[in-house]
Amino acid sequence: MGSGLRAVNRTRNAVLVENGAVAASAWARLRGLLGHRPLQAGEGLLLRGEKAIHTIGMGFPIDVLFLDRAGRIVQLYHSMVPLRVSPYVFRAADVLELPSGILEKTGTVLGDHIEIVNQ
Repeated sequence: MGSGLRAVNRTRNAVLVENGAVAASAWARLRGLLGHRPLQAGEGLLLRGEKAIHTIGMGFPIDVLFLDRAGRIVQLYHSMVPLRVSPYVFRAADVLELPSGILEKTGTVLGDHIEIVNQ
């Protein structure tokens, strides 16, 4: 899946994504993970400029982070299952979709600072 995106929880000193991708175009953001296999450890998808997501048409759950412009988590969802629509998160600037279970594994919580690096 990767295009060199790396996401690190600087508050917890935990790597969330080692080789992720960025969905920057309108089409890429609309498509998201539809038709994709379940995310593996170290993978993730950053949706630039999004304030809401859905898992309609997906076949697997995902962990979801809504980030403000400073990279702070303003909303999160553990194991968002298929056929769901998130609320609109006004304070969000980006959304990071992650493998289900990574938030619990890393202790990631609201207010943590996530650093996004495109390598």
